[in-house]
Amino acid sequence: MNQPTPQAVGLAEAPAAAIGKYRWTICGLLFFATTINYLDRQVLSLLAPALSKEFGWSNTDYANIAAVFQFVYAISMLFAGRVIDKMGTRRAFVLAIVIWSLGAILHAYSVAIGTAVSNLFVGAGLAAVPVSVAGFMVGRAVLALGEAGNFPAAIKATAEYFPKKERSFATGIFNSGANIGAILAPITVPLIAEFWGWQAAFIIIGAVGFVWMGFWLYFYDTPAQQKRLSRAELDYINSDAADAPAAAPADAQRKASWFKLLGYRQTWAFTLGKFLTDGVWWFFLFWLPKFMSAQYGLTSTEMVLPLAVLYSMTMVGSIGGGWFPAWFINRGASVYHGRMRAMLTIAFFPLAVLLAQPLGYLGVWVPVILIGIGASAHQAWSANLFTTVSDMFPKHSVGSVVGIGGMAGGLGGVLITKVAGKLFDHYNALGQIQTGYMIMFTFCALAYLLAWCLMKALVPAHKEITDL
Repeated sequence: MNQPTPQAVGLAEAPAAAIGKYRWTICGLLFFATTINYLDRQVLSLLAPALSKEFGWSNTDYANIAAVFQFVYAISMLFAGRVIDKMGTRRAFVLAIVIWSLGAILHAYSVAIGTAVSNLFVGAGLAAVPVSVAGFMVGRAVLALGEAGNFPAAIKATAEYFPKKERSFATGIFNSGANIGAILAPITVPLIAEFWGWQAAFIIIGAVGFVWMGFWLYFYDTPAQQKRLSRAELDYINSDAADAPAAAPADAQRKASWFKLLGYRQTWAFTLGKFLTDGVWWFFLFWLPKFMSAQYGLTSTEMVLPLAVLYSMTMVGSIGGGWFPAWFINRGASVYHGRMRAMLTIAFFPLAVLLAQPLGYLGVWVPVILIGIGASAHQAWSANLFTTVSDMFPKHSVGSVVGIGGMAGGLGGVLITKVAGKLFDHYNALGQIQTGYMIMFTFCALAYLLAWCLMKALVPAHKEITDL
């Protein structure tokens, strides 16, 4: 095991004030970007019950619209990592948020866009797609194209600005922006829609991204070029550089293709973890409003408090999950084993979701609390899963690996969304919609333990990549 350098020890023991705190400003920017990301993403799910009535959507229609987002997101994630690695974090994040903000606003014009798309289909001799479905599919596709850049860019920025021992905590903080976005959305979206119409909800929420972009351009630069960063803090950020594997020559770095990255068990461990568990969060995000409407008859405004409470619970998991591995590490575990022990503990908490349907007769608050525990565990899991990449791969490959895993997570989300839509339509026709939700909740509860076992089997011990 490599021993920390004297410089690293001295910096670790130095007071935070002496080192500097500018890296947390960057973490704050990443937090707000993730908040906006989830605000834009969740507008449709909150308006889905009302839009389904207005446009006559079935569960399958809604699943198809949601699945377009997930499919484009999945494919875009693969390329997003490469684009970010080549463009650099600053410029790539600007490109991402411009695209996703425009995509969010496009939803307001879905009927007009859908009419044009349907006419093109008819002119080409293809089966016509319902106008509203086609229009929302286009908006979701553009939104997904941009939103795919958020997490690869945020993970890369975290790797640039934080030493390894702080990365999972920083990741947990910015990842909690997903929870804040999920909390703010049910508070703001139904009210905007009620006073100004559903189109205004997409336009107003979508425009927020352009405000964030101005702050990003003003405050962010690479650590080496950041004038607001003190020398002490820069040294602290690079304090574990001596423990990192030696970087491969520049030519080798440029040749680190997707196929080469897929040759590592570490890539597959992350990818399988994302594939099996990301869809759970997608399911909660896109289907909980429909669940509350179908089983409890709640309107969009009546869902505000239950959803706000549920997603408030997830903040505990996001921030606490980022801190949790340190509990094991401070007691002698290595970084990898500490993280894996934390993730195994976290993987047991979603089992609470198994009780959401059997105990649902007690009222809506029972599934809200139980699903909230599962969703909180997901955020704790996610904060650690993301950090495994920067633990094992050199910085120049982090975005690409996160992109591969993100693609897998998106495809897993497509699969779960499509299956859920079919299941719910089938059991709804039988008058047994509860059975459909029970099947989906069972998968959500067990996915994390399955993912952990596969990840541990692929990478039983920590091994950093040294030949990229």
